[in-house]
Amino acid sequence: MALNADNSTVPGRGRRADAARNVERLLAAARELVDKSGSEVVLDEVARKAGVGNATLYRHFPTRGDLLVAVYADEVAALCRQGADLLGDPRPADALFTWLDAFVVHVATKRALALAATEGPGAHRTRLFDKWHESMRSTATKLLRRAQDVNAVRPDLTVADLLAIASGAALSGTDVAHAQRLVGLLRSGVEVERDGTVS
Repeated sequence: MALNADNSTVPGRGRRADAARNVERLLAAARELVDKSGSEVVLDEVARKAGVGNATLYRHFPTRGDLLVAVYADEVAALCRQGADLLGDPRPADALFTWLDAFVVHVATKRALALAATEGPGAHRTRLFDKWHESMRSTATKLLRRAQDVNAVRPDLTVADLLAIASGAALSGTDVAHAQRLVGLLRSGVEVERDGTVS
């Protein structure tokens, strides 16, 4: 049981910690199963793999859609955390294109999950998709501006340009390695050499 500094109990804190751990286990199990079998994952199998009862799963995620939303939101958050970490990289161009490479892998491999998580009518799903797009756009904007501030990439490049080209590469219908190669070609077209010329 959780305690305050004066050794008195904190009502509910232990239960909240247990619930948070259960959610983490459920998301980890769901992510693994979705990667393996796709979005038609069986909820009972997720509960089994997470080591929790079905009632626990349904309490946190009443439907498959709720679970898929949570799994995809977690993937987007991880991608954005990577971008935030890269803002500390002393090589802004490397940071930008390292993240863009991860973005391409994300789009290429998580598109089916994103579509499954947002399928069905209603503004709620649209708002979710818009929120996820905005968080990735914000991350890309910070990395791009940092690279432009040190004249590492051409100044007329916009985040809309960058993400449109990267998304196109990711959805080109080829494999992920080819999409990453296309990002490498993009870099060669927009990176500025030390003498100020575009490479």
